[in-house]
Amino acid sequence: MTESNFLTAKEAAAALEITLPTLYAYVSRGLIRSEPGTGKSRARRYRRADVAALQARKALRQNPAQAAESALHWGTPVLASAVTLIEDGRFYYRGRDATELAQTTSFEAVASLLWRDSLDAADLFPPELPASLQQRMNELQAALQPLPLFTRFQVLLPMLVEHDLAAYDLAETAVCQTGARLLHLLTWTVTDAQPQANIAAALQQAWAPDQPAVETLLNTALVLCADHELNVSAFTARVVASAQANPYAVVQAGLAALRGALHGGHTERVAALLREAGSADGVRPMVAARLRRGEIIPGFGHPLYPSGDPRGRLLLDLVAEVFGNKTAVTIAKTLVQVMAEATGQQPTIDLGLVALTHAAQLPIDAPLTLFALGRTAGWLGQAIEQYQEGQLIRPRARYVGVRPGDES
Repeated sequence: MTESNFLTAKEAAAALEITLPTLYAYVSRGLIRSEPGTGKSRARRYRRADVAALQARKALRQNPAQAAESALHWGTPVLASAVTLIEDGRFYYRGRDATELAQTTSFEAVASLLWRDSLDAADLFPPELPASLQQRMNELQAALQPLPLFTRFQVLLPMLVEHDLAAYDLAETAVCQTGARLLHLLTWTVTDAQPQANIAAALQQAWAPDQPAVETLLNTALVLCADHELNVSAFTARVVASAQANPYAVVQAGLAALRGALHGGHTERVAALLREAGSADGVRPMVAARLRRGEIIPGFGHPLYPSGDPRGRLLLDLVAEVFGNKTAVTIAKTLVQVMAEATGQQPTIDLGLVALTHAAQLPIDAPLTLFALGRTAGWLGQAIEQYQEGQLIRPRARYVGVRPGDES
């Protein structure tokens, strides 16, 4: 952890407008974490994040309406979670660097990590499917095949849940097992065959059977998409889980939020951007025209990563290593260069998913499908926490309409 994450005792006390003895009392009560300093000075240093959290609590007491409203827009954390940390331009799954996991660890192991803080997934994957569930899947496959990949997910889940009675057990171990079944079933409906190996391998065999290197890229994409703290679909999943809804319903809700144009559906805008450019030579005039019209350039800039989304950067680099100078790669590289020059914005995971799809010639809706499969693991990790919390998420609204008796 860098020095920028800490404050001196005087700085922390000044930020909170308290005395030093009060600061030390906060430390003794566990409200602020401290540790010995480094270098010549051994004076203790205090976690900046903890100080910021206390400042937010103070603001909430002083102006509850304003504090609550700002918290809904990339603001003050509103829920406690041990699943994902986003800090200093990087992100971590249960304390482990997620970009490193994406290059070294199977998606199944990462799902297990998100669900129960263990990378050992041998007892979860491949899952055991009840005979009635397998039979129902076989019955549905023919009807689902004409539908777009993402739509299959949304149609499939409510038609399967009644054939998976174990899904109504909300204990942690049971939810982990249900999560494995869900990922298996969703992959099955994408590939039109029950997966015999891991999920990335199953997708590669279905989408790019002549390109074995794509399996690693798909696994990386799934891991990078697995969770991202309290995004809109994760928050939706937690709200639904707080009502003690089963994991199928949690994932169904997450899918509905993910499809929105400001969330996972943003990948469709990025895909349209690459098609509009057509070639590396078409990138600059296309970007210039959009900027002149006051339009955003999708796939760039993330509020949580001022210096660039590490997910997008990693996936683009790996796609370039595998596919070299394919048209999709040159377009993406040129786009990154032009945007750095024009706005300083860096690429997001959306551009990485679209570049992978175009370079490997995957199905057109592969970006959103990969996002959904990966994020299913995260939604269930968030749901498990919420089940254990046992508390209904039910905020209050600040009414701004006509008051009774005020009508003219």
